[in-house]
Amino acid sequence: MSIKKRKQRDAFTEINITPLTDIFLVLLIIMMVIAPLLNNQGLNLAVPTQQEAQKQEKEFKIITVDVSETGQYLVEGRDVAADILLAAIKQAYQEKKDGLLIKVAQESTHEAVVRVMDAAQTAGIASISVIEK
Repeated sequence: MSIKKRKQRDAFTEINITPLTDIFLVLLIIMMVIAPLLNNQGLNLAVPTQQEAQKQEKEFKIITVDVSETGQYLVEGRDVAADILLAAIKQAYQEKKDGLLIKVAQESTHEAVVRVMDAAQTAGIASISVIEK
């Protein structure tokens, strides 16, 4: 009987790697399909200093958007609600085509800044700068 038990134990000592190689091949195919999709371009952000920002405002026709700590927006000095931010930026972009300057308060949320960036990208603005107030 001991020989019979020993043969049963010996039968399970080898690992079948066929399912493992199948999994690796499937993962490799998935990565080969997804990798080209990861090379997408985002917004080009330039972070100027305070002096550069003031110089740019005077030299170029740049739209300025102020983002306050409470998430309020001022587009060219006008108070604008979040739901009409895109329309206000599009209207200002008709007059000032050189870019957009976002002045961000230190305590403002990322959501508020990203909302301005999304609206600018939707409006067709290619040059966006972000500075801290």
